[in-house]
Amino acid sequence: MAINQLYDLSGDAVKRNRQTCPRCGNGVFLGEHADRLSCGKCGYTEFKK
Repeated sequence: MAINQLYDLSGDAVKRNRQTCPRCGNGVFLGEHADRLSCGKCGYTEFKK
């Protein structure tokens, strides 16, 4: 995935398009699956409702 798909630039503001991992911190994004969000670095998983 290209880095320009993870961030949205509008003027001077930068918005992250994906949720970051609460364990790893900024710069590590959660992968979106059909039923969950998961971190590939530490294994953190959140299940979707």
